[in-house]
Amino acid sequence: MNKKIEVNGITGEVIERDFTADELALIEADKTEAKARATAEKAKAKAKADVIAKLGLTADEVAALLS
Repeated sequence: MNKKIEVNGITGEVIERDFTADELALIEADKTEAKARATAEKAKAKAKADVIAKLGLTADEVAALLS
């Protein structure tokens, strides 16, 4: 993923170029943010499952409570 392709929709001109340092930094920041978000979502799901298990509820009982 070292090249960026830009296509002009009007003229059809295609430009293939290397990413700039700023673009690469943005890509890395986005990857880091996505990993952090996924980790947080997994932690939240685990905490939720732990509470459900602690309460001794089944999935059907939880669904009934939340509906």
